[in-house]
Amino acid sequence: MKDTLYCIGSVLLSLLLALMSLRYITHVWLLAFVYSFQIHFALAAIAGCLVLLLLKRHWYAYLLLTIAVMLLGHGFIMLREFAATPARANTPPLFRVMSFNIEHENFSNAGRIADFVIASNADVVNILEAAPLRPYIARLSSTYPYHIGCGEEINQCDTLVLSKRPFIEKKVASLGKLWQNRLTYSAIDFDGTKISFLVAHLAKPYFDDFQADELVDLASATVAIDAPLVLTGDFNSAILDPRIQRFMRTSGFHTVFPEPATWPIKARDFGISIDHVLARAPLRLKSVERIEDNMGSNHFGLMAEFALSS
Repeated sequence: MKDTLYCIGSVLLSLLLALMSLRYITHVWLLAFVYSFQIHFALAAIAGCLVLLLLKRHWYAYLLLTIAVMLLGHGFIMLREFAATPARANTPPLFRVMSFNIEHENFSNAGRIADFVIASNADVVNILEAAPLRPYIARLSSTYPYHIGCGEEINQCDTLVLSKRPFIEKKVASLGKLWQNRLTYSAIDFDGTKISFLVAHLAKPYFDDFQADELVDLASATVAIDAPLVLTGDFNSAILDPRIQRFMRTSGFHTVFPEPATWPIKARDFGISIDHVLARAPLRLKSVERIEDNMGSNHFGLMAEFALSS
């Protein structure tokens, strides 16, 4: 019986580790979910290998354990790769940004979300899947008189950008060919410094190669901006995904380590970050914190503070 269980477990763990390891050979979009959860699956594989060793001390179980540990270690290395040294604690923040995918059918909590936004003290608020907030634009305008989306620049309400300060520039564009108008660009003057903002909502990575095309367009948009730049949004992928890794390397963005987990909400701290707040020098992130109340959304929101390099 033990030998049978050992053989079954060995086959299943071998398949799991093989699927995880494919990222180092090629990118298979069907496995994007596995790539984003590399650390989670590696931990599960380590636990499975320990069970195998309890059943039978065999060299193959030790081999599988070694591979799982290597995949786990490289997962943490990849998460740390884009973490820049945060701004000094005594450096005053230049501005504060909220980014939150509130879920497009979350109408029952829209009033509460609007009240939270008003009380947030954020200078810029980026709301994704913002249709529930359309009836509250007038209320929000008392604190955030400038906005993009939901009737301003574009009638669509997928992305709503709210600002306390006037926009120097603003534009809505598309990424890839699957969805339209899911990239918002704006520029705001903060005490004499022009800060550019991009808000992106990417397709799910297991929708064929659509996300790959969107990342190409997003990279092109970032190259065209030479001012200090903030990129926030719902990427539907963790930074562990090979395509997100490639984008981060070519675009020069950095983030914090560890990024707060934003999905799935039931996993809380044990989930993954598919919602990102990224900065490009000379901007530096002082902090990125999760908004602990998801307010009916299937994502957690993020609050971030930025400073300029001294």
